[in-house]
Amino acid sequence: MKISSGLTATLLLFVNFLSVAVSPDPYLTCSDSLPDTSAVQRKIVITGVGDIMFGTSFPSRRYLPPHDNPLLLIETLIDTLSESDITFGNLEGAFLDEGEAVKKCRDTTICYLFRMPEKYVVALAAAGFDILSLANNHFGDFGLPARSRTMQLLDSSGISYGGLTEYPWAIVKKDTLLYGFCAFAPNAGTVSINDTIKAAEIVKYLSDTCDIVIVSFHGGAEGADFQRVPKADEIFHGEIRGNVHSFAHCMIDNGADVVFGHGPHVTRAVEVYNERFISYSLGNFCTYGRFNLSGPNGIAPIIKVNTDTSGRFLSGRIIPVYQRWEGGVRIDPNRRVIAKIKDLMALDFPDAVITISDNGDISYK
Repeated sequence: MKISSGLTATLLLFVNFLSVAVSPDPYLTCSDSLPDTSAVQRKIVITGVGDIMFGTSFPSRRYLPPHDNPLLLIETLIDTLSESDITFGNLEGAFLDEGEAVKKCRDTTICYLFRMPEKYVVALAAAGFDILSLANNHFGDFGLPARSRTMQLLDSSGISYGGLTEYPWAIVKKDTLLYGFCAFAPNAGTVSINDTIKAAEIVKYLSDTCDIVIVSFHGGAEGADFQRVPKADEIFHGEIRGNVHSFAHCMIDNGADVVFGHGPHVTRAVEVYNERFISYSLGNFCTYGRFNLSGPNGIAPIIKVNTDTSGRFLSGRIIPVYQRWEGGVRIDPNRRVIAKIKDLMALDFPDAVITISDNGDISYK
């Protein structure tokens, strides 16, 4: 468990909660009640990006970046990422130098399993990531050894994480504030996005404990045909991948302040609900070697969310990026993802309370 000093007692109390079945709480509902946030407070900057996979040594080392150096993929954006109070991303795979896959592939040319070299964790540390979601369909590709080794490496790098059944959440102290983080997915070994009652219990606990709560989910169907937010359960390859719209709203109703989605490998719309920010999919941020990066799969946002110290949305900014065919993520001078998000918002949330400028500034209407 990643947790700041001084919170050991809180952790011990919560262990009992995790060890028993969660019963529905009649007072825990997806209602519209929110705490009073009228006091004048300082601005907090929370940055979110989508999927991160710096290259895989499986099934061949030819899927690793040039010169075996992951920093080449992300170096131009290190300052942009680190200039925040909290920086978040989805780690789409585990770190492990050697090990056998738990998932079995008959044909490794069409079956994708990710095993990043352990030394590649340095790229996450250099970019200033504070918290990562491990709740996705690739973190378990190489089983318990990879899960354990990755958590050891993140611990040693001072990076917090959540989303696994054994480590569902983290509490991070930074400056004078406590940030709670939890993550959800429909995959084995993760905290389920489909168990809304348990998810709400975790979020409510963090809300009662922390100043700001950040929730991540890995949900929704994948690919260019699924850029819309359907506001219904999404089923992909026979797997129920959640109703991400209902899930995000319910998490905010129970205390979440910022919700970052990922999973579709394309960007989706953003929304402000009850003065809290939601991104329904942050797309592929930095994914080398085995990802489809054509069309909408190759563009993504870096989203900087400005809140007050109680998590209330103040404003935001979309920094447009893209991935080049030779590898690496760069600022997109054509700002394609800004236009994409504006178009998707007009379709999915025509009555949105926010507007996005051509430069990517997010503000209330």
